[in-house]
Amino acid sequence: MLTVSTMTFTPYTSAPRAGRREWTALGVLLLPCLLVSMDVSVLYFAVPFLTQELKPSSVQQLWILDVYGFVLAGLLITMGALGDRIGRRRLLISGALLFGLASVLAAYAQSAETLIAARALLGVAGATLMPSTLALIRNLFRDATQRGKAVAIWSVAITGGIAVGPVLSGALLEHFWWGSVFLINTPAMALLLICGPLLLPEFKNPAAGRFDLPGSLLSLLAMLPVVYGIKDLARNGLSAPPLLALAVGLLAGAAFVRRQRTARHPMLDLELLRHRGFSLSVLMNLLAMFAVVGCAVFFTQYLQSVRGMRPLEAALWNLLPTLAVGGTAAAGAALARRMDRGYVIALGFVIAACGFFWLSWLEPHSALWFVLVASSVYASGLVMVMSLGNELALGVAPPERAGSASAVLESGTELGGALGMALLGSLGSAVYRGDMDGALPAGLPSGAADAVHETLAGAVAVAGHLPGRAGRALLTSARAAFTDGLQSAVLAAAGVMVCAAVLAVALLRGVRMGTAEPEGGDREGAERGAEREAPVTDPAGAAPLG
Repeated sequence: MLTVSTMTFTPYTSAPRAGRREWTALGVLLLPCLLVSMDVSVLYFAVPFLTQELKPSSVQQLWILDVYGFVLAGLLITMGALGDRIGRRRLLISGALLFGLASVLAAYAQSAETLIAARALLGVAGATLMPSTLALIRNLFRDATQRGKAVAIWSVAITGGIAVGPVLSGALLEHFWWGSVFLINTPAMALLLICGPLLLPEFKNPAAGRFDLPGSLLSLLAMLPVVYGIKDLARNGLSAPPLLALAVGLLAGAAFVRRQRTARHPMLDLELLRHRGFSLSVLMNLLAMFAVVGCAVFFTQYLQSVRGMRPLEAALWNLLPTLAVGGTAAAGAALARRMDRGYVIALGFVIAACGFFWLSWLEPHSALWFVLVASSVYASGLVMVMSLGNELALGVAPPERAGSASAVLESGTELGGALGMALLGSLGSAVYRGDMDGALPAGLPSGAADAVHETLAGAVAVAGHLPGRAGRALLTSARAAFTDGLQSAVLAAAGVMVCAAVLAVALLRGVRMGTAEPEGGDREGAERGAEREAPVTDPAGAAPLG
């Protein structure tokens, strides 16, 4: 028995099993998961079209792309705590309504400023949806085996949405205007607004106390500057503004932790972070997303700029690895029921490392199957890691804290993605620039030389304006340099995955899911502890489940 301050975590006891209604409710919860993750990537191919119509400045274009992720990351902890207090279904339905309205506003935006504001509103709505869905899964599926399957399905939906976004975007842009990439959200959100109140019960923590507004502001001030600073360092290199933003974020984070230690009704249960199963699950998710996001950028550019694919064609091939790993999460959950979870998570990291190492042999003219199989291998391992990590974190979190626990998990995921883009992206870019230093054609104007030196896309554009042999030579050199950068990034990712596997075996071995019970409680006390969070039914709502 592992004692953590005033809470004791014990092996998970028998719990009511979910039935058809709960599994149908899970299908409803997957709708916002798909849409929120899709909105991360749906603008990848729409930017040239909206740029032509709205004429945003370079700074405005960056905000159009980034403000969604900034606001989403900054508000996750706040929305998780809010859902624990006002009810997770209520927060989910409110967020779905806001997401639908903001999608319509974005689709018909007549200026860059309006589109930025709409994307910010989408980030606010997305922050309400993500922790609510995962917390409701914790409440709907009390049986550990069933919850493992549900979380695996949820994890596949999240990763699938990121891959599906560019495919839908490319298909819609071939037939409709750029705003159509936002309107695909509205039918799914309308379905959620109809089915949610009928199928989803209401859950809230009756002992949560008043909402901690100062803590909420501190959490926002901690997350926003950190994510901004990491992304700016990745894009523009070392400079004062992002370093200052990181310093502000870290100071605000320290103040937030101090606030949570002293507040009468804290937003975040710091005792939960001291439990190995939870804190290490957050770390494992962060490392997995670090590799996913850091290498996905290279994969997309490789298909388009090295292999010369059209956007929709590249997006469709990009979707294939996601489809190939659909059963990996379920396989990982099945393995975790037969052997120590720490070993299974380590196995996932080892599989991912093998996929990244395989990609390190990639060349500009490698066969397409070589790229797709290697990507499927590393994606399989990381989906296994993330689904098991989410399941473990929810299993050790008390049900009444499921919203806050889900928000912390999602915050770790967002930070991992930002770090991956910053560190792996910077490594690949540095290798590319180093290779291109001696490959620039003589006589290039300074602006063109800078474009070639900075990015592969810039080199492709400049090569198109050079005479035959000179253009082909530049393009060949740029593609080789980019591939060298990709090889360096995936080798670094493979090294991180090996270290993560060692950490998983050393630190997660023997950690089991449990439920929180009062100190010295018996079986009856544990069962009461598992049900401390009272289901709430309102006249328009569904009957409580389980």
